[in-house]
Amino acid sequence: MAGLKSFLKGRPNAPRWLAYGSLVALFVWSMAFFYLPGQGFSYLIEFGTMKHSSYVPELKAVGHYEAPNSPGYDSQFYAQIAMHPHLGDKVLRNAVDSLPYRARRILFLATAWAIGGGDPWRVMNAFALQNIACWFLLAAVLLRWFPPTSWGNWVRWGAVLFSFGLIFSVWGSLLDGPSLLVTAIGMALIESGRTWAGAAVLGISGLGKDTSVLCGAALPPPDPRNPRTWAPALLRGAFVLLPLAAWMLCLRLWLGHGDDIGDRNFARPFVGLCNKVQDALSSYMAESYPHPSVAKYDLLVLAGLLAQFLFFAVRIRWRDPWWRVGASYAVLMVFLGDAVWEHYPSAAARVLLPMTLAFNILVPRKGLWPLVLIVGNLGIFGSTELLRPPGRESFLVEGAKQLRINSKDGGVVEAVYGARNWWGPERSRWEFWRWSLGDCTIALHNPQPFALEADIRFRLHSADRREAIVKSGGRVLWSGMLDPSDTVSAVIPAMLLAPGDTVLEFQSDRPPAYPGNNDRRRLTFSIRGLEIDLKGRR
Repeated sequence: MAGLKSFLKGRPNAPRWLAYGSLVALFVWSMAFFYLPGQGFSYLIEFGTMKHSSYVPELKAVGHYEAPNSPGYDSQFYAQIAMHPHLGDKVLRNAVDSLPYRARRILFLATAWAIGGGDPWRVMNAFALQNIACWFLLAAVLLRWFPPTSWGNWVRWGAVLFSFGLIFSVWGSLLDGPSLLVTAIGMALIESGRTWAGAAVLGISGLGKDTSVLCGAALPPPDPRNPRTWAPALLRGAFVLLPLAAWMLCLRLWLGHGDDIGDRNFARPFVGLCNKVQDALSSYMAESYPHPSVAKYDLLVLAGLLAQFLFFAVRIRWRDPWWRVGASYAVLMVFLGDAVWEHYPSAAARVLLPMTLAFNILVPRKGLWPLVLIVGNLGIFGSTELLRPPGRESFLVEGAKQLRINSKDGGVVEAVYGARNWWGPERSRWEFWRWSLGDCTIALHNPQPFALEADIRFRLHSADRREAIVKSGGRVLWSGMLDPSDTVSAVIPAMLLAPGDTVLEFQSDRPPAYPGNNDRRRLTFSIRGLEIDLKGRR
């Protein structure tokens, strides 16, 4: 402790550096819980079981998480393009809702493919981890505007990094966060006087997210009194627009028009925004009492965006490059359609990320302006909901890849909980489990045409003192006494997994009991840390 005090005393900014580091540590800690054993970081890509039949073969051949009874989200289409970058292939066209529209944003799909070396498993995880890596890089770039010289800078720096739009991008492996990084780099170059390089970087950012070209408003405008300034200004504008325009022309000639799913992205002025305000208020009044609801987070995000919009509408600073960027996105906000505003989480917060960054840079530091800063960043409360670790089945498959995955159809070895007598998955920051309501089953699925030998490990915890029995095919594989004060570890060695399903039956000598602590469920025992350790063929 004395050494730490000495360190802080000799470095005036050291406490603030520690505060900056604490937010980075919080982000790392939160992201670690999104790793799924055997499935990598695929939870962040939001694949859905309802789309499984149309997925590209490369995706089906690797272990990945699919949200049950879900159509998935946008990132699943971008990830498949990165894993199967053959844009003319009919398989890819069937897998992606609108290939010409999605392929328009090719930049971070290409980087994921390059980082993964074309290997589907590595490309999938590279695509998911790109947002996390860009978050760290953005944290470093933002020190240009928010150095650790004041606590106000720390607040603004953290407000951007934990803004709802940026965390949504990380949570859903979307393209907005990485695009914001490229935009910030381009803005830093423009502010440094290297406007040509800045224009080129902003042009590249348009290939990551097409709306990023709006940041070209930061480039110095021509002087109406000096005709010589018009040609350079127009050429710099071309640097921003031409990469995206040329790539869109190539796609049009190559793939045709396709289904333009972006038609609902825009609407008449304020129509989409007014619909969102009405829906958010209705949802809050209908659902917020007596049960917690995401409607309150939706309202907070909306309130923050409205505060940012009003800031740029009222405080006009034409000569400031960041004001021009923020104002451009404020105008975009007026024309956003229902497809961007609807549902929770709303895509508007991530689409308008450059406005959020410009807002935090420009809000004055004196008077009542800090209150405006707070209101404009209310969406951070919604970020805490997105950062909650995912609920999932608690099992891990270990062993050689050729044993875990059937190379012909992409089937994977997995544990499937039975349809009856199971409560939903539960989680803490450290482990995942599922409680049973009486006797229940888990099917160990072997997709291979040959039998496998595996060691099965798990932990059992009970609501009261009782005996637990594990059977398969009428044969007792394990039994033991459980006590609510302890968790019992169990091992079933050298178990034969025939092709198809091998069903484990979990039984108890007593009926389920009420655990107390205001828990109204009846519980038997919970299964924790189920592990299938594949040893080889048999």
